[in-house]
Amino acid sequence: MNSKRRVCHLYERGVVPYAIAHSWQQSLVAERRQNPDLEDVLILLEHPPIYTLGQGATLDFLKFDATQSEWEVVRVERGGEVTYHCPGQLVGYPILNLHTYQKDLHWYLRQLEEVLIRVLAAYGLQGERVPGLTGVWVEGKKLAAIGIKVSRWITMHGFALNVCPDMSGFERIVPCGIVDKPVGSMEQFIPGIQLEDVREQVAIAFAEVFNVHLVQVDLEV
Repeated sequence: MNSKRRVCHLYERGVVPYAIAHSWQQSLVAERRQNPDLEDVLILLEHPPIYTLGQGATLDFLKFDATQSEWEVVRVERGGEVTYHCPGQLVGYPILNLHTYQKDLHWYLRQLEEVLIRVLAAYGLQGERVPGLTGVWVEGKKLAAIGIKVSRWITMHGFALNVCPDMSGFERIVPCGIVDKPVGSMEQFIPGIQLEDVREQVAIAFAEVFNVHLVQVDLEV
């Protein structure tokens, strides 16, 4: 890794419609394809209730008919199976140029897991990896999901950490296609936890793990 601390722009918002955030990501990635010297970005936000499917995801893990449902379902270019977003879940979208870190997708996934493990540790929770799977678990419950897209070594999509969401939305799917491992939230272990506090911890851990200097900005795309 480059020993010099890069500047990474931190953009924080509350609840943002998925389509808008997706458009932000696409614009930021396109700009960095044209000019690889642009600084990195970390977007932290929440989404209204929505189910997202990875590029190659199967509909078999939906427990409802996506064509005749009140629930919004969208297929996007990330990897992985179906997942659920809703308020109370902290979503992170790093737009990083991996040329300046490591051109290694497995390394990048492990780094994202490390960020989340450190966040959980700040609250006294022991986050764990599961061999062969991507994400972070606490006492057998999956608290964080990760799904990425990397194009010309520029990243988009990212991670989702269940802080204090309404967990009932997960009952309508097989989250990430994993049948035998339940999902969970930080709130189940720490009643009353506040998403705003966790968002701050995520920023701190991200800066440590990726060795960047976060500068809070207003995103203009």
